[in-house]
Amino acid sequence: MKKILLWLVVLVVIFSMVGLFTLSSCKKEAAPEEEVAVEEEAAPAEEEVVPEKTKITFWVDSMSGAPFVNMMLAELVPAFNDQSETIEVEGTAITNMMGAARTALVGGGGPDVLNTGGPSMVIELALADQLLPLDEFVAEFGWSELFFPWALDLGKVEGKLYSLPDSCETLVLYYNKTLFEEKGWTPPTTIDELMILSEEIAAAGIIPFAQVNAEFPQCNEWFVGEFLNHVAGPEKVYEALTGQCRWDDPEFVQAIELLNEVQQNGWFQGGLDRYWSLTFDESSTSFGNGDAAMHIEGTWAIAGLSDYFGEKAGNNNDWGWVPMPSTTGEPIFDIGIGSTWSINKNAANPSAVAEFMSYYFSPEFQARVVQNGFPSAPVYLKAEALTGIDPRQAEIAVALGEASEAGNYGYTLWTFWPAKSDTYMWQEIDKVWSGEITAKQYLEGLQEVFTEEFEAGEVPPIPAR
Repeated sequence: MKKILLWLVVLVVIFSMVGLFTLSSCKKEAAPEEEVAVEEEAAPAEEEVVPEKTKITFWVDSMSGAPFVNMMLAELVPAFNDQSETIEVEGTAITNMMGAARTALVGGGGPDVLNTGGPSMVIELALADQLLPLDEFVAEFGWSELFFPWALDLGKVEGKLYSLPDSCETLVLYYNKTLFEEKGWTPPTTIDELMILSEEIAAAGIIPFAQVNAEFPQCNEWFVGEFLNHVAGPEKVYEALTGQCRWDDPEFVQAIELLNEVQQNGWFQGGLDRYWSLTFDESSTSFGNGDAAMHIEGTWAIAGLSDYFGEKAGNNNDWGWVPMPSTTGEPIFDIGIGSTWSINKNAANPSAVAEFMSYYFSPEFQARVVQNGFPSAPVYLKAEALTGIDPRQAEIAVALGEASEAGNYGYTLWTFWPAKSDTYMWQEIDKVWSGEITAKQYLEGLQEVFTEEFEAGEVPPIPAR
């Protein structure tokens, strides 16, 4: 009996030890699972916080036409936003943009970027204390090196810079290249050569110039401005615009008399009756088919020349261009500015606006502007960057930059003359051509109007020479 009890005790002890060993083993095997569970419950890594971009507003006039609006809102804005890590431009098409902006400005609102129709409008807004001076950004963004030497002066009001110039236009002498080659004529470089060649062209039974004004009488100012700048010279025009000499100076009288001689000879479209009555289409057709030999107009005309030359027009003719001839023979390009860019005084982040403006005025984007068929700002462009456009248009853009660097630029009436003087010049010149007044009387009348505007401080900024 004692032996049986002894064996029972031994068995109990053995089973107890086995149970303890098994339990201990289970606990040791479970430990890794607990460690895994701890790892799975670890806090996730903290995500990097991307700072919100500074937002600036930009309006485009919907009346500018679909191609222009598309370039600004579908090309410029996305391209800038994609490359900027800190700024986001919000672009909007606005009907009557300038009118809407004027109303908003009065109430302290409006877009951060302000576009105007030209330097004269900038004067008005700057004097009303609605624009921010840009002088602090000139060095920061290298604007002095970016723009032509005369360009920044256009945006100055009372010594401070308030705008950057855009849409730089100039006028040139286009000629029917095919006709010139057939006749053995050489494009003129001097005013004397132009007058002699015009006589020769007329003697051959061909109209020297395809020019009319029936649909747009203001185009008279193209010719008045070209003859003042290219006969009397841009230095003389500068002196008159800055009040250093009178508009009835003998050199200006000579320039207007020479222009009147062109008209009296019937060299503009074959006579004044045709000049005052034919349409632009009729005139351009005569130029393209060789009934007329030359044409004075701005760079904006290039886009339409293909409608009158070559297969599309039903002829085999081609066109060429040269700078409008001058007294000295030096290439002179009269400059015109179609619009400007400014910063709203109420802009919350002026530096961001200036950075956006610098992107738009960069040579890279300005090349895209030209490729879209619009005039570039007065910045330096290289011919190799102007791919995909008519090479003659690229030549004019490069030549304009070279002439600007050399100081060989003149002044268009619609950019540099005060409003009343400009209107007087294109309206009253018809009276000279019709024989109602002389060239001297015409210029004496201009002097009276100009003096009033000059004394009132209404003359747009004139680039220093």
